Amino acid sequence: MVYDHIADAVGRPDLVRVDDGLICLRFETMKVVSALAAVRELLDRGVIRPGDTLLDSSSGIYAYALALACHRHGLRCLIVGSTTVDAALRAQLAVLGARLEQMPPSASLKLDQSRRVARIREILAAHPEYHWMRQYHDRIHYLGYEAVADRIRRELDVRELVLVGGVGSGASTGALAGYLRRRSPAVRLVGVQPFGSVTFGAEHVADPDIIIAGIGSSIPFANVAHERYDTVHWVGFPAARAGSVELLRRHAVFAGLSTGAAYLAACWERRLRPDRPVLFVAADTGHRYVDSVFARPEEAPDLAGLTPRQVVTPDQLALPWSRMDWGRRPAPR
Repeated sequence: MVYDHIADAVGRPDLVRVDDGLICLRFETMKVVSALAAVRELLDRGVIRPGDTLLDSSSGIYAYALALACHRHGLRCLIVGSTTVDAALRAQLAVLGARLEQMPPSASLKLDQSRRVARIREILAAHPEYHWMRQYHDRIHYLGYEAVADRIRRELDVRELVLVGGVGSGASTGALAGYLRRRSPAVRLVGVQPFGSVTFGAEHVADPDIIIAGIGSSIPFANVAHERYDTVHWVGFPAARAGSVELLRRHAVFAGLSTGAAYLAACWERRLRPDRPVLFVAADTGHRYVDSVFARPEEAPDLAGLTPRQVVTPDQLALPWSRMDWGRRPAPR
């Protein structure tokens, strides 16, 4: 297939069998899928027009995804970025023509996200003509995952599938499970969260190392459909790092920290249900984690020695790794 734009190519995932019954859904940059589909829908509905400015907040990969979508369709892009946006991404955004306002270093994820939301509201007050993409709250970002779900269904037997991946904004794993369950209601969804995220009630447990960007939040996200998740894993930095290093060492898949957490959880779910195939999501490559994760692989814990703490309620959560049968319940109050 010859693509008309690089955004169409990098948004297409690969399905890689890494072990018996364990498959990796590998993206170069996953959120290109949701950004492209959302922008196309807005253009088709006449909500935006070429030349308009699209605005949103991002901790990293959505910024790149939206910049690519804007480049693809002749739109302007403005990103209010997290302190975690690195030099490589800043350079790409600048050359693509996207403007970046990056938050200063912050002591906490909550402060970083609160600052970004406040800044977006200031920009909109000054420029009401800008369109806020609201990746965390507008389910238009679900649309792009329908084609991904169709491809998974074509290439795998999904009747008993267990899908594992980061919860994040709610538009990836939640959307994939929703589309897959239209024909296969027995599909199980396992969400991965960092400690400190409010999404499933872990705000009282802080990770002393680093927050895994992109899979959790210190503020509520309206796009998260809690009732779609069967199980939730909370994974701290050392355990996620172990997953990332082992995935590269054993299977040669170079992926980010959220993927390491998903791989860790997927291996456990496969052990619990050896009769069901497990598909885990690799949202991006490992390049932005070279120094923090891959530079000293010998410091990562041995994956074989890690076991999750099984909890019944979120108040029992404990580092470095906890697991809870969520049971498709609504959001915690």
